[in-house]
Amino acid sequence: MLPKENFAHLPTPVEPLHRLTTLLKGPELLIKRDDQTGLALGGNKTRKLEYLMAEALANGADLVLTTGAAQSNHCRQTAAAAARCGLDCTLVLVEPTPDKPTANLLLDQLLGADLVWTDKKDRDKILQKTSDEAAAQGRKPYLVPYGGSNPVGAYAFFIAVKELQEQLPEGLPDWIVFASSSGGTQAGFLAGVQYYQIKTKILGISIDEREKVLKDRVYQLACEVGKLAGYKFGIDPDRILVNDNFLGEGYGIFNDQDREAVRLFAEIEGILLDPVYTGRAGAGLINLIRSGFFKEGERVLFWHTGGTPALFAEKYLNDLAKP
Repeated sequence: MLPKENFAHLPTPVEPLHRLTTLLKGPELLIKRDDQTGLALGGNKTRKLEYLMAEALANGADLVLTTGAAQSNHCRQTAAAAARCGLDCTLVLVEPTPDKPTANLLLDQLLGADLVWTDKKDRDKILQKTSDEAAAQGRKPYLVPYGGSNPVGAYAFFIAVKELQEQLPEGLPDWIVFASSSGGTQAGFLAGVQYYQIKTKILGISIDEREKVLKDRVYQLACEVGKLAGYKFGIDPDRILVNDNFLGEGYGIFNDQDREAVRLFAEIEGILLDPVYTGRAGAGLINLIRSGFFKEGERVLFWHTGGTPALFAEKYLNDLAKP
């Protein structure tokens, strides 16, 4: 068991989606509410950050750095975790710079993070440069990777599999469906179900990467998580399931399928999805149900990875206001 800080509100609830199940006339639907992890409006990255912040503190860090889009949920939660642990935080954010801070970006500022702006192609270079400059000034920086997706961060979702087992003693669902991007969440899930010899299928709805790219990333991370967890057998690559059919025009570009999913979850179940991650994963789930992808009698759990603040980002307000 890796050392961790304790600031997430765990276990997050598992709830039935009775009305959505009836409406879609498909499998029995459940939802895991990682939008309720508690840290600065929650999200799945909070699980990862419990382990990442523990490592930062153990290393004597006084500054945490990470990177993401201007409306990054990961950056917002990292800023909050750093504040909670008494560490400074610098966020390297990808342009274009918004005209005014809203949603996650506003929260980054409220949480005391320093912001550095760059373009996507230079993102990792600028992150490393910013860290190196801080070290040269006598600081002790700790780099949190994009999405918190290194073996230490992904390990949190290895542990989350056990949490779900304890919540569903009658047995895990046939499928877990969720938004997958940097790969850490999916890698942790994969290592967990293999370790506990669970037959549940783990399906990542890709938010921004093609299937092969994401599968390769998940495989490498899952192997490393397995080593951290202390087991010897390899990861079965055939269990890495990625659907990249819902990418639309690209990352963060809201489309009609995303919009329908956000509205449907809100109007039918009173649950808020976000425009980038859970909205797109929800669109994938709805489409797969309608197309008959899941078998009759199966149970499907939608793992809500959070992101609700992005609903209030200026770039999405007009789209969300459309009937």
